[in-house]
Amino acid sequence: MAQSLDLFEIIRKEFEEEKVDIRTYSPLSLAYIGDSIYDLIIRSYVVGKGNTSNNKLHKVCTSYVSAKAQSYIAGELLPKLSEEEASVYKRGRNSKPQSGAKNATLSEYLKATGFEALLGYLFLEGRTERLMELVKEAIRITDERIDN
Repeated sequence: MAQSLDLFEIIRKEFEEEKVDIRTYSPLSLAYIGDSIYDLIIRSYVVGKGNTSNNKLHKVCTSYVSAKAQSYIAGELLPKLSEEEASVYKRGRNSKPQSGAKNATLSEYLKATGFEALLGYLFLEGRTERLMELVKEAIRITDERIDN
């Protein structure tokens, strides 16, 4: 198996930033970076499937990254999480965001925030392999839901 790439560690070293205890980050900070990482992975995955119009790329990506989709994914993944991962997810889900999603209920938005917080936590901890396992499972869950 290929060695895991710790992108956050590379970024931190490039910009000469001090190491910070990730456990001190707010759940919304974790969700902020988790949202970006998930979006980047999904966009890479979708673009990797072949060249197509930007409109189609956006539509396909949205089916994976919308708050509704992430809420559903979170519900399916929760029983498969470790105690530590579930704790991070719950911190994100129980956070008090300043805004909500445009096309989702508050409950869906909070579950999506928990999912993003977990992904952000794994990214910042350098746990790339586990992050990718969960994203692959999220893709499988979404594809299965779309096909049904």
